[in-house]
Amino acid sequence: MTGQEAAARPWDVWQLFFETSARLTTEIETRLKEHGCSLMDYQVLLLLRDAPDHRLRMGELAQRMVFSPSRLSYQIGVLEKRGWVRRRRCPEDGRGLEAELTDEGLRAFRRLRPAHARDVEELFLNALEGDDAERLRAVMERLARHLT
Repeated sequence: MTGQEAAARPWDVWQLFFETSARLTTEIETRLKEHGCSLMDYQVLLLLRDAPDHRLRMGELAQRMVFSPSRLSYQIGVLEKRGWVRRRRCPEDGRGLEAELTDEGLRAFRRLRPAHARDVEELFLNALEGDDAERLRAVMERLARHLT
């Protein structure tokens, strides 16, 4: 270890993670808003786009978004007003509700995706070197397991 390098102190690492992730999220949010979409809007569209038949039960969607049911209901309401998502009864049991991506929502996602991908590449991926991506994935997977 050289004189300029210091051992990572856990609380310093936490503070750096906290501040950097907040800055990254804020910048990506700002850039998405230039296209008329929030980061949470985009995340809902992404999850529904990737879901079978472009639909997910509201409970599963809330869990994946780390949202309370009322917060998700509000978010889905915003997207419904734009015509990007609709709520419907689950065909399997008729009791639960699910969110479904509309054709308009799929078009919106496809329109937003290239700019968002460029932003993620510029702000995040381009900063990674060597095996950073693999190491970061391993840490994030370990954290995810720890939190479940």
